[in-house]
Amino acid sequence: MAVTANFKKTSTGNENGERHGIQVIARAAAILRTLEAHPDGLSLGEIAKRVDLPRSTVQRIVDALAHENLVVAPSTNSGVRLGPALITLGAAAKFEIADLARETLEIIAHETGETVDLAVFDQNKIVFIDQVPGMHRLQAVSAVGLAFSLHCSANGKAVLAALPDEKLDRLRKKLVLEPFTKNTIRTWEELEKEIQAVQETGIAYDREEQSMGICAVSAALTGPSGEIAAISIPVPTQRFISKDAALADILLIHRDRLQRRLQR
Repeated sequence: MAVTANFKKTSTGNENGERHGIQVIARAAAILRTLEAHPDGLSLGEIAKRVDLPRSTVQRIVDALAHENLVVAPSTNSGVRLGPALITLGAAAKFEIADLARETLEIIAHETGETVDLAVFDQNKIVFIDQVPGMHRLQAVSAVGLAFSLHCSANGKAVLAALPDEKLDRLRKKLVLEPFTKNTIRTWEELEKEIQAVQETGIAYDREEQSMGICAVSAALTGPSGEIAAISIPVPTQRFISKDAALADILLIHRDRLQRRLQR
């Protein structure tokens, strides 16, 4: 009986430890996801409020993440930000659709001279998984592993327009339409009008909604495993204004060719 009792205590202790470890991981993930939407950083207090945790708990988790370079610790000039180690991890991730779409990205980049991105839908954001840089001296370049908000990015709006109605309804309840520039969409009424336009034309636009000075055009596609992705062409505004229609035409041609290949 004593052996059985001791065994039960040990088992319970292990289970409690496992639950605690899972909880810490979940909390760390919540903090990282919160920082995704705030590239300029957040204070510990702001993070604590958004993830609904005590500031002391956030401090301990942030310290551990900073030690692994997963976040940049707060300083006198900035808050907590995502760290450089995430870029390496993101680049190491393998996505079948990235391999299949690579040639298409290269062709579009060659024909347009512009940077071309591939991103995938992930819960409430769009995550860049591949990129072919453009040939202009002045170009718009994001990093693999970087995440953008859905409502103010061309690839994000392209994905929203491709989602089934039930998924879009669920997002409507939790997606925060945070303003990034004076052009950012701020209401669901405005966003739904854009989504409808994207559904009609197949093309989504970002006209300085994510960042001033940068515009983009994007089109969505469905991957071999049913994942929703988007190809986008980000361009400095001064060049985009005169070539947005041409970029959209080129993008649709090659997106359609790639989609037909993926459906075989």
